[in-house]
Amino acid sequence: MPESFFLVSKEYPELAVDEVVTLVKMYDRFAKIKTISNLVLIQSVTPWEKIARRATFVKTAGQLLRKMSNVFFDENNYSLLFGAKTFMCKAINLSEKEVNIPDIERSLGSMVSTFCNAKVSLDEPDVIIYMIFTDEENFFGFSTKFEPVKRPEKITKFHHELDWKLTRAMINLARINDDEIVCDPFCGTGSTLLEAQSMGINAIGIDFDEKMCKISKDNLKANKFSAEIYNQTYEYMDQIKFDGIVTDLPYGTASKVSEPPKKIMKKFISKIPRKAKFAIMCKKGLEDDIKLNLTKKYEIYRHKSLTRMILVK
Repeated sequence: MPESFFLVSKEYPELAVDEVVTLVKMYDRFAKIKTISNLVLIQSVTPWEKIARRATFVKTAGQLLRKMSNVFFDENNYSLLFGAKTFMCKAINLSEKEVNIPDIERSLGSMVSTFCNAKVSLDEPDVIIYMIFTDEENFFGFSTKFEPVKRPEKITKFHHELDWKLTRAMINLARINDDEIVCDPFCGTGSTLLEAQSMGINAIGIDFDEKMCKISKDNLKANKFSAEIYNQTYEYMDQIKFDGIVTDLPYGTASKVSEPPKKIMKKFISKIPRKAKFAIMCKKGLEDDIKLNLTKKYEIYRHKSLTRMILVK
């Protein structure tokens, strides 16, 4: 079975690893997964590019060719360079040992150059050859060029809106598959809708503020997206069909809601369809005393007076 590797950001380490694992399991429930620090190793029939295109916090990904006990590169592995005009070598040290990265990259590059016609390129190589060192074992792999998902742009946005990286990760953590529909009942300027549609996922937005609905529509139009948006309260969820919810609950003075956030949270949770998947962001404490059958929750520290939670089911 093919093996892939994913090196994830340490910005939100637990969330970043879980995002990759969730995507892998969503596409292939029989996949085998191993994590070493922020390195995720996958045995799966799912191509690594498919995971890398959706995952938010993946910094580096590729095909794992073989494990290695020492630094080596034998002739059997040069087939990956057939047809490649350019390459580069990259060593990544995740171990506690000292590793001379520049020397290893130069030595490997020289060896590769003697066996093929490809030339070293540090800009946009056709193939990147990786050596990954960990305290447990070392790995050898490669990646080829692939087109990442184009980032959607907003013509209007607010400083307090949901961060696009966390929005995208929440869609993935909620296990929203390619052929499903995600609903954001507090869609605001349309962050969830934009990220979902950029991944090819259908989306529906709801917001009680007519101005926000117009902003969402304008932002979608600017990206040539066409998600449905309803100028209604979150209770309108009862009238539409969807597979999962990804939203950021309103809080603080920036929101225009008339009810206290905790009351909104309680009423909102009671309206979620029993079978619906969700990833909900809220201010820490709003989830207290509310019965939720969660699969995971994450703390997102903002500043000393605000910690946000991501609740996943």
